[in-house]
Amino acid sequence: MALVHPSPLYRIEGEPQRRAEGIYDAMNTVGAHEVLVQSVRHDIELWQSSDAEISQFLLLAAQRIQDLKRDLRFKYVTMFKNYGAPAGQEFDHPVSELTGTTFVPRRVLYELRASRDYYFEKERCVFCDTLGQELRTPVRIIEAHSSYVALCPFASRVPYEIWIMPRHHESSFERSVTGRSPQLTELSALLRRTLLRVMSIAESFHMVLHTVPNTYQKSNILQYWKTVDEDYHWHIEILPILGTKAKPYFLKEVYYTPISSEVAAEKLRKLSLR
Repeated sequence: MALVHPSPLYRIEGEPQRRAEGIYDAMNTVGAHEVLVQSVRHDIELWQSSDAEISQFLLLAAQRIQDLKRDLRFKYVTMFKNYGAPAGQEFDHPVSELTGTTFVPRRVLYELRASRDYYFEKERCVFCDTLGQELRTPVRIIEAHSSYVALCPFASRVPYEIWIMPRHHESSFERSVTGRSPQLTELSALLRRTLLRVMSIAESFHMVLHTVPNTYQKSNILQYWKTVDEDYHWHIEILPILGTKAKPYFLKEVYYTPISSEVAAEKLRKLSLR
């Protein structure tokens, strides 16, 4: 079930009306902000759900993303989850959230630029090359299956950061998650086990989906959409929040973690799952 957020960051009505205020840019807070109900039960989170229930949730997210992308005002649509008070959890009931924005978020723009530049130089997807290298030397791999992989990225921003990625190239989450397929079941099971691992080492986390921007909304200025289906690769990023701060230098956009990705992956692999 998808509901409009009771206190939305963005409202669906109106136009962005981008305008200058001196040297600055301003715009209206036009967009979409929805709550995705994960379960009818109040006491069942994703990692406590069945794989079939998680599949239904992922299908709901994919359907809502597809629907909102039909609104050409929205350049980017994504799903995220904040769990635990330190992560800014708003609701007691198990939910995730979805936003559609008239701009592409800064971190996604960075990924788009980097993946586009890599593709122009090598005519390959940087995410696919990265995943191939990780699989050849699997010291940072947590789980690898026929369609999906969970790993700790080489340069983690926080201890035990995890990415879930499709093993085969696909830029769009919503194109990947369709119907009752073995791939959807595999993704649901991997997400459940990964979150179980996260909850074994932390009480809170951020989870965010990175998927392709709205290709119905072309940008003749930014030019990111010409090869995006070939150069971008959707993935889910999970950032656990540990009780002890790991000295994140956010103001300088430099991150420090006392635990290497290799050590984190080894510990996560060895965790006993219920």
